[in-house]
Amino acid sequence: MLAGHDLTVFSLLKLFRGRVTMTWVLTFGEAALAALIPLFIGLAIDGLLGGSSRALWHLASVLAALTAIGVARRLYDTRVYGTIRVELGKEQVARSAALPVSALNARLDMGRELVDFLEDTLPGAVASAVQFAVSIAVLFAYAPQLALAAAAAALAMAVVYAFFHHRFYRLNGQLNQQAERQVGVLERRTMPGALAHLTRLRRFEVQLSDAEAVLFGVVFVFLLALILFNLWLAAAVLSVSAGAVFAIVSYSWDFAEASLSVPVTLQTWSRLSEISNRLNPVRTSSGAAED
Repeated sequence: MLAGHDLTVFSLLKLFRGRVTMTWVLTFGEAALAALIPLFIGLAIDGLLGGSSRALWHLASVLAALTAIGVARRLYDTRVYGTIRVELGKEQVARSAALPVSALNARLDMGRELVDFLEDTLPGAVASAVQFAVSIAVLFAYAPQLALAAAAAALAMAVVYAFFHHRFYRLNGQLNQQAERQVGVLERRTMPGALAHLTRLRRFEVQLSDAEAVLFGVVFVFLLALILFNLWLAAAVLSVSAGAVFAIVSYSWDFAEASLSVPVTLQTWSRLSEISNRLNPVRTSSGAAED
């Protein structure tokens, strides 16, 4: 199926669009229900305080539906993305007759990361996007100031990530380049060579981890400020019920959780961009791959 196509996330989405669409339908359904949970909890609190259990049963129904869809999605996803991994690996092997075994071994693992992104990271990003939208809408419904504070935090995070993208791309390229040499290094069976290889891998991994930690820390400062501001505004300024205060704080936290997934998703995308360039080398005019 992949013959004649670039080996990228977009190609996989296009060629397996029918199966992937079904996973996305289930993902959207699960994400939408999960995003509504704090609202239904807030309504249940107000209902129970007022002597009514109707909202509690509504909450129970939403939780039951969420569980059913979540189980169905995971059962279906495993089979779909397992098939995609097989097709992608088969095509990589078919295209790599002239590639050293060390590089092919590493690139097979890298190719699986493209599918891992579709199976794990992308559904999380979709869920976060739904969580973003629902959180902003609910916060705006309670008070526009709450939504504006969330939007300001999101803009600040986007600016911060822009400063990190190039560094992530460069470090992932160095890490992948070193990983491609692993089998060749091990075949020589020399301790100094193996130690030097493992030390280089460690150095690049530490540098990536350090960059991720700094990015996470800066982003988390913005999100903590958002949660504290919205909590103060809801409890000290706005005239709302206890259930509404709970919902506002919950949706502020949901917004923060969704925001924390954004740096992870973008960092993963930086890595996959480098991997895609590695798996699809530029062609010369004669048609030979430059590798």
